[in-house]
Amino acid sequence: KWLKKYAGGQVDWRGKYSGALPPTPPREQLLDRYWSHVVNCKSCSLAYRSLNVVEVVLQIISVAAIGIVAAMKQGVVSAVTRNSLVVLAVLSFALSQLLAHFIYKYLRYHDYKHAFH
Repeated sequence: KWLKKYAGGQVDWRGKYSGALPPTPPREQLLDRYWSHVVNCKSCSLAYRSLNVVEVVLQIISVAAIGIVAAMKQGVVSAVTRNSLVVLAVLSFALSQLLAHFIYKYLRYHDYKHAFH
């Protein structure tokens, strides 16, 4: 119906299509998830912002824990407390790096290699 009503019953390609394909965009642009989807998707955009906040909070915790350990005097707290803060700092930093990798891979750009799939 639509074809009959608006196009006279046929697709009129005369003069509008040369047969040449448009140039292929760079791989980074082609597989970019952020600008092609995340920006326009309410759920993904919220997840992107939230995960970035969590990443920054983890980095702040890491720096704060190291700062607290550095500022403490030797005999004020036990070695267990100091070591726990160092472990907290290392884990927070490691988690922030894993989260940064996750955000980049799943919400920014994920390269697709056919050989591995």
